[in-house]
Amino acid sequence: MSVQALAQITTLSEGASKAIEQFFKKVLQHEPEVLKDEDPEELHQMRVGMRRLRSAVAGFALAVKLPKEANNKNIGKFSRCLGELRDLDVLSEALKNDYQPILPPEEQATLEKAFAKLSKQRRRAFKQVRGMLEGSKYSQFKQALEVWLEMPQYQAIATLPIIDVIPDLLLPQISELLLHPGWLVKAANNTSENSQGSESQALANKGDRSYLTFEDGEEEKLHDLRKQVKRVRYLMSLLTDFYGQTYQVYLGDMKDIQEHLGLLQDRVVLKEFLSSIYGRKLNKVLPNLCEKLELNRSKSWQNWQVLQRRYSNGEIRHNFRSEIVNGCGK
Repeated sequence: MSVQALAQITTLSEGASKAIEQFFKKVLQHEPEVLKDEDPEELHQMRVGMRRLRSAVAGFALAVKLPKEANNKNIGKFSRCLGELRDLDVLSEALKNDYQPILPPEEQATLEKAFAKLSKQRRRAFKQVRGMLEGSKYSQFKQALEVWLEMPQYQAIATLPIIDVIPDLLLPQISELLLHPGWLVKAANNTSENSQGSESQALANKGDRSYLTFEDGEEEKLHDLRKQVKRVRYLMSLLTDFYGQTYQVYLGDMKDIQEHLGLLQDRVVLKEFLSSIYGRKLNKVLPNLCEKLELNRSKSWQNWQVLQRRYSNGEIRHNFRSEIVNGCGK
């Protein structure tokens, strides 16, 4: 939301309607190009718009009366459909750009089987996206939200000055984030924490290195933590112009945490995808790819640990909460 737009906002209702309108327009803007399926970036931007729209709807839920066709649950379904297609694009881009170029010729040839399966899965996923975008539920969602934006309906609390309630919007999500068990997850081995030297040295000594491992259920905690970080980040992003530079630092941390945990998860998904194709022979037929994958995973873990330690510090956590309460409007 721009400073110019926020200059006109005084009540919670105005903030809610402007945020919902902004991200709804972003969704609509990219829809035609997504249906053409010529540029993966269009899908990415539409998915981002849908996610941020959902965040706005959830963040301002106490202030708005939305039609059921445009509620948080339905927007979530649309977002997941787009996400399934986008996830396949991310897998394909990672294999093509990050791994295939560094592999020896025999492994590059072996990898063609994975690309063929990805292509098949993508055709199926795009068919689902096209069916969604051309379907009645999505059409009803758009129509209902367009009508609502012409004549918004609000809860009684929406008349409150927005500057007075912003901390109350943010603190519940931030408290849930800071109390998440994912902050306490540790690797079952310490190899990644103690590894040093260049990538080439690590690859040369791969026989002496053990892979990064976790106890059962621990990686799922990290994945769930990333989801909560994303919710906090998107909600904070709606309200940046009510805060100063310190707030931006915390928002930047949320972005970095989401990125590092996302890379960890992406590499788990990629390994599982490759295992579904090559089975137990994976490490034998694609040894260099597997080693590079594990090395990148360890790097992501090390990057995450910096922020994990930062937000395990009581003073940092206190200052974060204090900025939300005392930094608003300054």
